[in-house]
Amino acid sequence: YRPTAVRQRLRALALVAALVSAPLLAGCEDDDPFGFNDWTLAPDTVFLYSLARPELNLASGFNVNQRRLIRVEAAGSTGTWDFLVNTEEGRLVFLTPSAVGLDTESAVVPMPGETFDGIREAPADTALYVRDRSVPIELGQLYVVRTNQQSGSFGRRCVYYGKLEPLEVDPVGGTLRFRYDASPLCNSRSLVPPED
Repeated sequence: YRPTAVRQRLRALALVAALVSAPLLAGCEDDDPFGFNDWTLAPDTVFLYSLARPELNLASGFNVNQRRLIRVEAAGSTGTWDFLVNTEEGRLVFLTPSAVGLDTESAVVPMPGETFDGIREAPADTALYVRDRSVPIELGQLYVVRTNQQSGSFGRRCVYYGKLEPLEVDPVGGTLRFRYDASPLCNSRSLVPPED
């Protein structure tokens, strides 16, 4: 038994581990280092109901990364929704979980003067992201959505970004139809594939 030799071997193993993991960790900040090389734009259309409607089991919420409609029973319900549609003072609004007292990273950014195809990246300025209050939904106004934190590859914590454009806003009927697309890349603000 030689303590010096053991210490040297442990240092060598730690150095190898650091060299192997460095490229993986470097990619965590901006994108998923493993992939989605075949990511293509896939805009889709979604129809949501205001949570204020009296009927039960209507889809009022949306999960951006999973591209999934969510039935939200009440605004304070926990779950996997990144935003929901509600009615306030006769108009439709987006609500994030934080706006109803849940602690999440989900947020919405109004993007005045932008076009759907013109939004190529989510804003870097975190002060623009609205988390703690409602965001009015207006025709002609585009929005960027940041998701709640989720588990990514190798246990990383990821947020994802998407963009959306209201196509039909009906405050009286309590319905919203919008077009959206989202990035599958962990922590990447890019809203278009790398080759575009």
